Amino acid sequence: MKAAVYHGPNKLEVADVPEPDPTPGTVKVRVGYNGICGTDLHEYYAGPIFIPTEPHPLTGQQLPLTMGHEFSGTITDVGDGVTDYAAGDRVAIMPLYRCGRCPACRAGNYNICAQIGFHGLMSDGGMAEYTVVPTDMLHRLPDNVSLELGALVEPMSVAYHAATLGEPSPEGTSMVFGAGPIGIGLWFALRGKGVDDVFVVEPSATRRAAIEALGARTLDPLAVDVPAFIADHTDGRGADAVYDAAGVQPAVETALACVGARRAMVSVAIYEKPLSTPLLNLVMNESRIQGSLCYTAPDFAAVIDLMSRGVYDTTGWVTSIPLDDVIDEGFEALHAGTKMKVLVDPTGDRDCDGEHTGP
Repeated sequence: MKAAVYHGPNKLEVADVPEPDPTPGTVKVRVGYNGICGTDLHEYYAGPIFIPTEPHPLTGQQLPLTMGHEFSGTITDVGDGVTDYAAGDRVAIMPLYRCGRCPACRAGNYNICAQIGFHGLMSDGGMAEYTVVPTDMLHRLPDNVSLELGALVEPMSVAYHAATLGEPSPEGTSMVFGAGPIGIGLWFALRGKGVDDVFVVEPSATRRAAIEALGARTLDPLAVDVPAFIADHTDGRGADAVYDAAGVQPAVETALACVGARRAMVSVAIYEKPLSTPLLNLVMNESRIQGSLCYTAPDFAAVIDLMSRGVYDTTGWVTSIPLDDVIDEGFEALHAGTKMKVLVDPTGDRDCDGEHTGP
């Protein structure tokens, strides 16, 4: 079968590899779509970062390995002992490996497991025609949720988990900094939680146009004094919940100047450079910075439910490509900023459920 195998920085090869077989407690999945994540870009251009160069303690794998941790597909075979799933089931995959023994896992916070691993970063993943995953990673897709949307459950769950941590009020104002895929996911999640008063702050005209087409209200920080606008809009209260999905100093500074008293700026970005954080406003405002990592099963379930109710729409920001084009039309296009979200179709097929993915 074909797979995108990572060997190191700028070394991703679409190669023929052996087709995997399910082992006890696992299922074999025919991949429908696999999204290229910002983490994948970091690995390709500057890695290995998370991809292990020595055997990972939970998976035993190391590079070279098949990339891909945002994916959906159809089960084709099950391993011994699997009774809850069968061939033909359509699933989204929550790609977390966790130890189950560390304090975080014992408390139920396995998304911050001390030895956390990801299918497709610490093991052979979904950027292939087939992959094998444990049953605890599986989430069934309703009939009205396409495999295309199913591949977006993982990144949308990252955003949903962060949205929840911000404790947004339906009566308050929420703000999202950055209109990339996670920023778009935050906007969808907030809307799904009943928050109507949401502003997305984004300097890129292209990205502003993309999220505006979905129905969002945007602010251009190069043209608007964002903190002053929010102060006026909220009668001086500030924003109820603020989310940084941009990961750059100017966004963080502006976000912290907008957050209301005793409220949170939730950080869901990867910061490539050290930040200088203005703490005086946090002290005087008794506000805080809240980190957010990954998701748990309830986040996946919530996103799938919202998808089944038509909350999510891929129009204008999601592109599908064949596996053979993964470098030029995938990694290079995303790095150049000519595409926003790319889903790789490893088999060359289209989702047999139909093409409609909007409300």
